[in-house]
Amino acid sequence: MRALLIVNPRATSTTGLRRDVIARALSSAVDLAVTETRYRGHATKLAGAALADGYGLVLTLGGDGTANEAINGIMSAGRSAGLGPADLLPAFAPLPGGSANVFTRALGLPPDPVDAMGQVIGSLASGQQRRIGLGLALGRYFAFNAGLGLDAEVVRAVEAQRALGRAATPRLYIRTAVRQFYQVTDRRTAALTLHRDGQPPEGPVFLVIVSNTAPWTYVGRRPVHTSRQASFDTGLDVIALRSLRTPGTFRAIGQMLSRSDRPLRGRHVISLHDESGVLVSADRSVACQVDGEYMGEHESVLFESIPEAIRVIF
Repeated sequence: MRALLIVNPRATSTTGLRRDVIARALSSAVDLAVTETRYRGHATKLAGAALADGYGLVLTLGGDGTANEAINGIMSAGRSAGLGPADLLPAFAPLPGGSANVFTRALGLPPDPVDAMGQVIGSLASGQQRRIGLGLALGRYFAFNAGLGLDAEVVRAVEAQRALGRAATPRLYIRTAVRQFYQVTDRRTAALTLHRDGQPPEGPVFLVIVSNTAPWTYVGRRPVHTSRQASFDTGLDVIALRSLRTPGTFRAIGQMLSRSDRPLRGRHVISLHDESGVLVSADRSVACQVDGEYMGEHESVLFESIPEAIRVIF
C-alpha cells in the first residue's frame, strides 16, 4: 500500500527524532512518503491530493487540528471526484502529536505516538479498520465536536495567545475559560435557539456543544464528558445550557468531570441524542468552533451527521 505521512513540525509533542523513528517503522509496513506542513490548511491540501496521487492511506503526526485538516482534505477530494462510499477514499490513521489529542484518544490509540504507530502497524497487518461517522458544519467536517458560544470563545482566545507563542497547555485553557466566563462572555442574554425537523424550537440558550463521540475533551488525563452516549456509530449528540449562572454552570461542569455514567442533567440543561441534524440560529453573531478550531462568528449554523463517512485504521 502507498501511504502518505503528514507531519506538523510545530505540534506540541512532535519532534524530529520521533518523526524519524515513526517513519522508519512505517516504511517496513507500507510504501511511505513523508511531508511536513508549512502553514495552516496545508494538511488539507496534502491529504486532498492523496486520492489523485494514488495513496491508499493518509497518516498524520500532529494534533487535532492536523487530523481535522486531513479528514477534510480526504472528504473534499472524494466529494469533488463524485465518490461517496468510504471504501473508495484513502483510509486515515492519525498519530498523536499535539497537546490534547482528543480524536486519537477517542479511537483508543495510546497517547505516545511511537506506541500508537505500533498499534496502527498491527492493524494494517491484520486488516483491521473501522468506518466512522463525521459531523459537518459550515462546510467543515468534524471528528469529535463542535460548538457555539462560550467554548468557541475560549478556543478563539487561546488561539490568539498561541499566535503570541504561548503553549496550548490544559492550564492555559482553564485560565482562559475562567477569564472568559467571568469577564467577557454575555451571561445575561441568551442568543441561541435549537431547531429540529418536526420539533418545536428550543431556547433561548447560551451555548451549544455538538458531540460526535465521547469524551468531549480532556483536562490532562481527566476526560470531560458532555454527552456520554455520543458515538462514531450514531448521529450527533447535543448539549445546550439555558443559564450561565455560576452555581448551575459549575454543577454542570462537575457532572462533565464525574466518573459516573449518568448523562448530563439539570433544570437548565437540554440534552439530545443521535440527531441527524440540528440548526442553531442566533440573535447576534456568536463564536463557533469545529474540532477545537475557531471558525469565526455566525448567526446560523447547521450541524449534520454524515454516517460511515471515512475509514480509520487505529
